[in-house]
Amino acid sequence: MLELSIAFPIQVQNGGLFISRGVGSHPARILTSWEVIFVERGQLQIREDDRLFTVQAGESLLLRPGHRHVGEGTFPADLKFYWLHFDWLKATSAAGLHATLLNIPQHTRVSDPQYVISLFRQFLSEQENIHRSIALECILLLILQQIAAPGPQESTNDSPGLALAWKANQIIRTQFHLPLSTSSLAKELHCNADYLGRVYRRTFRLTLTEALHRQRVLMAEKLLINNSLSLTEVGRQCGFNDTSYFRQIFRKHTGLTPASWKRRYCKEHINS
Repeated sequence: MLELSIAFPIQVQNGGLFISRGVGSHPARILTSWEVIFVERGQLQIREDDRLFTVQAGESLLLRPGHRHVGEGTFPADLKFYWLHFDWLKATSAAGLHATLLNIPQHTRVSDPQYVISLFRQFLSEQENIHRSIALECILLLILQQIAAPGPQESTNDSPGLALAWKANQIIRTQFHLPLSTSSLAKELHCNADYLGRVYRRTFRLTLTEALHRQRVLMAEKLLINNSLSLTEVGRQCGFNDTSYFRQIFRKHTGLTPASWKRRYCKEHINS
């Protein structure tokens, strides 16, 4: 048996998912813990002391302990965000957190929003377990690492390649349900397939196939929760004509079969 001693610089308190009903506002309070917020949908406006933050979908906000924060106006009807409270055990100041753990910006757009969403979902699922484990701290560190990671940067040496990568990404995000492939994307963008694959991977740290599968699985997650479609119908709407292949890719990206995922994430810890 291998025994490891693991020391974490953070300790999780709790977390949740907020889904707005279009009424109410964020209360004024001064926390004794750190709070990380990630907006999945809509826009959240919140003040920390005298500074107003407008947090859009795909952006995170880090609220500091000992500072007063309060919502600005009524919650928008389409607002949906994850929140997580934690204690920093080796430093009590923002400077200490940045220097010792990660260079975490207070307000930023994350480079891979869907991965951050999946981490929060894993956190909420793990939080439901009766016996607390270090998995919560592990997931939180992964979330903070994603927030600290720099987004795709523009390359001055290959700005045409960067533009091409972003065009391919836009096609994947809007046409994932169609029979896309690296060759069809290259043909639509009038470029060489190998070159497109290289610039895309350099920009987004994913292959074109991985990005396409990730986008399809993301939509499948939403359809599995929100609709009573059959597995075959969900797969087809997400661009998978082969149900067995759909199961295989879904399990590869989520660690669960579509049926297991539906059972687990329909029980998300939600407050409104």
